[in-house]
Amino acid sequence: LLALVMAIGLVVDDAIVMLENIHRHVEDGESPMRAAFLGSREIAFAVIAMSLTLAAVYVPIGFMTGSTGKLFTEFAWVLAGAVLVSGFVALTLSPMLCSRWIRHQDKHGAVYRVIEGGLNRLTAGYTRTLHAALRSRALVLVIGLGVASMSAVLYQSLNEELAPYEDQGTVVIPIIAPEGATIDYTTGYALQVEEIVAGIPEVPRYFVVAGFPTVSQGISFVKLLPWDERERTQQDIAAEISPQLFGIPGVLAFAVNPPPLGQSVRSKPVEFVLQTSLPYEELQAMSERIIEKAAENPGLQNLESDLKLNKPQLKVNVDRDKVADLDVGVETLGRTLESMLGGRQVTRFKREGEQYDVVVQVADVDRTNADDLRRLYVRGGDGEMVQLSNLVTVEETVAPKELNHFNQLRSATISASLAPGYTLGQALAYMDELAASELSGLAQTDYAGQSREFKRSSSGIYVTFLLALAFIYLVLAAQFESWRNPLIIMLTVPLAVPGALAALYFSGGTLNIYSQVGLVTLIGLITKHGILIVEFATQLRARGLDMFDAVERAAKLRLRPILMTTGAMVLGAVPLAIATGAGAESRQDIGWVIVGGLLVGTFFTLFVIPVVYTLLSPREVSAELDTLGEQA
Repeated sequence: LLALVMAIGLVVDDAIVMLENIHRHVEDGESPMRAAFLGSREIAFAVIAMSLTLAAVYVPIGFMTGSTGKLFTEFAWVLAGAVLVSGFVALTLSPMLCSRWIRHQDKHGAVYRVIEGGLNRLTAGYTRTLHAALRSRALVLVIGLGVASMSAVLYQSLNEELAPYEDQGTVVIPIIAPEGATIDYTTGYALQVEEIVAGIPEVPRYFVVAGFPTVSQGISFVKLLPWDERERTQQDIAAEISPQLFGIPGVLAFAVNPPPLGQSVRSKPVEFVLQTSLPYEELQAMSERIIEKAAENPGLQNLESDLKLNKPQLKVNVDRDKVADLDVGVETLGRTLESMLGGRQVTRFKREGEQYDVVVQVADVDRTNADDLRRLYVRGGDGEMVQLSNLVTVEETVAPKELNHFNQLRSATISASLAPGYTLGQALAYMDELAASELSGLAQTDYAGQSREFKRSSSGIYVTFLLALAFIYLVLAAQFESWRNPLIIMLTVPLAVPGALAALYFSGGTLNIYSQVGLVTLIGLITKHGILIVEFATQLRARGLDMFDAVERAAKLRLRPILMTTGAMVLGAVPLAIATGAGAESRQDIGWVIVGGLLVGTFFTLFVIPVVYTLLSPREVSAELDTLGEQA
């Protein structure tokens, strides 16, 4: 659906260029049929180049892997197909319709005269400014370099994250009790969480589970009213109840927003892995030191480590000499402990058509503390019952909850939630700096969960960006049969990127997979302007015009289609940029990237590209290049 919304602005570009060119010939006095023939022949090469260029941008996106690839594969192929079909329609159906419907009119209405007068004044002003720019090429280049260099400054100013947290209408509340807590202990505090959730007016239903995934943990799923039936967002509600949850003594409970890309609701955004070959005791000391320092950062919340060496444990030591003297098998002793304390199914019975399991187990009241273990009896070899306290000693101790490995090394994963306004990119950068200063080379670091996906998607999108640039350059080089002209056209990209990043910055957006895909899309959109100017200037030079006259005339004649296509693409992206409601966060980032990048990039392209063309274009142009449109 997102691709279809964007396609609205993209598919009309080729038809706009074709229509404007044919209309110009009609206004010059040509018959509609001849104007359609001359106009389409003149612009055919540029239309083909623009369609193939934009389609080439989406090829790397279509072959992306991982979560990003799953998310944008359909997006890429839908837009690539739409662009190719629109180019075919612009080359066939549009000229035919123009030959039938467009007529030269000697008199026009008031609205036409107002718009035409404004465009004529704009064209005249642009022509004068461009003429001055061509006489001050050094100044224009300096300005262009300055604009392009702003990309680095703006990039450093933007925060990074995997994807914006959208309002999914659900709040998740993990509940963590102390190690060794019973299910009754956890249930008691889960009921307190339920009381807090029940008091939220926007909550029609909720679900609380005690003892998941272990008896000392629990989780609550809170479903909110539909987005249009409440005034507060999911994030606002989670922020409001968090202090109440923190105030519950005896457990750690906190409200989190579900991950944006379907990851497990129990996983936190920050999962920072420490790896070492040292003993687990030293690894735990390192993780505790990192957590203690990280707790000073207000952007990190609910810090914890999965390495816990404090799980309560009863160690039963068997006196093997006494066991042998009384002829009590160790297996019998172990089975007795299993049956009395853990419970064991011994048989089944049926009653009134229902089948029931028979489980042997000591009553709860007789197995609540370690002393109860000594009051159990086991049968000896002579059939006599022997009190278990005569055969074993019980020692209370602690043991690891679990011992994890990562990349075949002992590991501890430090996880944390993010405070509102604090992004995953900031958190991971902080954790990297903290690990570098605290670990002293004793442990390696890595990422898991959402953090790992964020790092992989960030590096993957940069490769996609470079591949898109390479694909466009090769497509243009094959079409223009030149290495220089495609390079001139590609210079539109660094002029547009600062506008896209500035729009993200001032709109409060971040660099995430949505805005990064928007940047890749922007490459194909902005290069259309360079194609229109460079292709027509090359044709005019092939007809004998001077380089400066050719590029000035080409820029002047292509001003209207450039402005019209920019307007169509910007207006097509504005609904995304100003979107509201559920899921608006991701659409807004793509929309602002396209709106800001096209507006800023188009303005500077109209001056920088003609100047660069006079510097890099070959001094001589073959007359055969005038037949590009006929060949197309």
